[in-house]
Amino acid sequence: MKNKNGVFIASCVVTDKAKKKWIKFVKQSILGLKEEEKIFISGCWAFKKWEKDEQFFETYSELREWKDKIILLGESPKVENQGKKETKKTLALTKKFIVIQWGCDSFCTFCLTVQKRGVHFSREKESILKDILDFEKAWGKEVVLTGINLCAWGLASTNDIWNSKFAELLEYLLENTSIPRIRISSLWPEFIDEKTLEIFSKTRIYPHFHFSLQSSSDAVLKSMARHYNKNHIENIFEKLNKIKREDGVKISIWADIIVWFPWETEEDFEETYNFIKKYAINKLHSFPFSAHTFWETVPASFFANQISEKIKKERQAKILDLGEKIRNDFIQSQKGKELKVLIEKVSGNTFSWWSENYIEINEKNFIIKSGELKKNNIINWTLISWKK
Repeated sequence: MKNKNGVFIASCVVTDKAKKKWIKFVKQSILGLKEEEKIFISGCWAFKKWEKDEQFFETYSELREWKDKIILLGESPKVENQGKKETKKTLALTKKFIVIQWGCDSFCTFCLTVQKRGVHFSREKESILKDILDFEKAWGKEVVLTGINLCAWGLASTNDIWNSKFAELLEYLLENTSIPRIRISSLWPEFIDEKTLEIFSKTRIYPHFHFSLQSSSDAVLKSMARHYNKNHIENIFEKLNKIKREDGVKISIWADIIVWFPWETEEDFEETYNFIKKYAINKLHSFPFSAHTFWETVPASFFANQISEKIKKERQAKILDLGEKIRNDFIQSQKGKELKVLIEKVSGNTFSWWSENYIEINEKNFIIKSGELKKNNIINWTLISWKK
């Protein structure tokens, strides 16, 4: 993002590819700077355990010669964003992202981000509530609850998987707010209990699950140091498909999948492939395992039986093809259904937004049943056609 002071970069270290991408981007941005302008870097690249990374230029020595042009921005997650009054004039977006939890104690063997973010802690529920109520007063219609491992909210540690308090928080927010839409970002399956599944039947909770699943093979999950096995996630997914929403909306289920983790056999891969097919996961974020051999490392970098890039790409393509087919079937099943959408963009005759269960809507494929086509309005609509 460019402004009068220079270029702001929100960086990522989730894979080696992401790291190399940002180094290339920083170099290109530096060439386009005016003498007084700087590069401002935030995100996981810039810090460790929430503190500014003092060894940044030793780690990323390719950037050392531009040290005087680069400013690292740390983050202060414990300083909550309170006190700034929301107004209709400042409501530039139709939804507000509300961080409820930070950090992680679990240290999965593939994860570098957790090393950057530090230990787990949660915001007080009263503080979260205040953020939502302030947004409501400023005509906000939707909030998105987010965090690194947000289902561990309220727990002493992200390893305390048997005492989930996430449903308790959602109940509290439903009882004390009237905002029409509460959306939940990525979920870790080990914290999903009966009470959480029950909460997702409520109309004001977005009918969408996005699981940080990674695999359904017991052998792979064990080597990843995940807190669940195949039996646990099968039990959850069986119950997901039986949730009866108060509004009758069909729930959308997404998942993150890592393909060809070290020691993952052809049988392990097929097990995950068949799991996706069986439970009709209708959107996949699939990533080849990154060994993190550039600059930083993760434990799985040192595992034996690393899988070749060629095989990773073949298997990723196969799993993404399956995901596309399932997604198309899901969307086709929604034709003729009356749903509600929060309008996010309107420009002349062009519109875009997402349905409650995450179907992208534009001006060519819907009929308005009721409501005015205006930004930040919630309207009733029916999907009449779908093309990729």
